[in-house]
Amino acid sequence: MRGRPGRKKEFGDPAGEPAGDGGPEEAARYLAAAAADLVLIARRHRLDTLGFLLEMAQMEAEDIVRLRAAREQT
Repeated sequence: MRGRPGRKKEFGDPAGEPAGDGGPEEAARYLAAAAADLVLIARRHRLDTLGFLLEMAQMEAEDIVRLRAAREQT
């Protein structure tokens, strides 16, 4: 990621996120949906390994959303 010189920008760092960003949970939801769409495209074109990797990314994003929701309920 590129940012301003002299400022270290960490993923998930609230100070490094732009105003109006929905945070990590919203990002994970978006990425899960985007990955699902990409999986369909990869599978349609018989890009099996790419489809598999994208499916793993989708599952990881869905797990993040699920775990955060479970934490909020407790």
